[in-house]
Amino acid sequence: MIERLENIEKRYNEIMEELTNPDVLSDIKKATSLSKEQSSLKENYEAYQEYKKVLENIKAAKELIKDSEMMEFAKEELSINEEKKKKMEADFEIMLLPKDPNDGKDVIVEIRGAAGGDEANIFAGDLYRMYTYYAEKNNWKVEELSAELGTAGGYSQVEFKIKGDNVYSFLKYESGSHRVQRVPVTESNGRIQTSTATVLVMPEVDDIDIEIKDSDLRIDTYCASGHGGQGVNTTPSAVRITHLPTNTVVTCQNQRSQIQNKAEAMEVLKSRLYQMELEKQENELGSERRNKIGTGDRSEKIRTYNYPQNRVTDHRIGFSTMQLERVMNGELDDIINALITEDQARKLRGE
Repeated sequence: MIERLENIEKRYNEIMEELTNPDVLSDIKKATSLSKEQSSLKENYEAYQEYKKVLENIKAAKELIKDSEMMEFAKEELSINEEKKKKMEADFEIMLLPKDPNDGKDVIVEIRGAAGGDEANIFAGDLYRMYTYYAEKNNWKVEELSAELGTAGGYSQVEFKIKGDNVYSFLKYESGSHRVQRVPVTESNGRIQTSTATVLVMPEVDDIDIEIKDSDLRIDTYCASGHGGQGVNTTPSAVRITHLPTNTVVTCQNQRSQIQNKAEAMEVLKSRLYQMELEKQENELGSERRNKIGTGDRSEKIRTYNYPQNRVTDHRIGFSTMQLERVMNGELDDIINALITEDQARKLRGE
């Protein structure tokens, strides 16, 4: 453990020195890459500096014990710092677990109404609001990219971006099939119906992460429609981009400018292609993929929202809470923290 912490300290200091080099600073891609690496090391680096201070305090307290006048004070200091050392070493076990390189990234989220017709679309809208409220509580910014409204409310599909600190590290467990059990507003006989909506959370991709050839793209423009108002329908500002090698299609129409819509559509396309590559790599891992809490597989049923019983259950970890209304209002901390804790426990067990 100490050897790994010393290597982190060494690398952190090397980056500090590199970032003072004018040649490095003039290379935007390299400087950005180094800054991101340094940021990923900062928490461990600072914790190790604090740990070394605790070790120094323990050493000093042991010396003071030899002084009869300072013995009682020294014993108390030694006890306090020994306890700090023990706790910090336990924390390091988790901190030194392999990091997901995408944890610090913003995300692009896609929600689709699935099985259940109109009720599935309404539920998709409920999930969209839930994540919007959760983002607001964390001081994250939400930006809608594209939306297809459901005929009875909600969305048949909605895509949005969430920007903030370490967004992906919290929301990466949300990908999968979400199931709702309740009496739909469209049900006249009061019968409980089960419907589903799928959620896909993708890390936003930088230019240095993935490169797309212009020759692989077909770009079409058309007049925007939907809840943008009359103004968006008068000019061909909406953009549809097709990635020909994978037949991946993305659209964006929420900005009035065609240039802005194209830029946002490209961001979504990069994230989709990156997500495809991640899923391909995970599939190649075989059984290791099944041990992950969040696989990103749309068909995986991950959570049920049971309205009659006021219960939300995450099936991957067997976690339930009887606070459904609070959850739908964005109070997701208990569920997400439970997922993070279980993910860390599995990694500590070597799964």
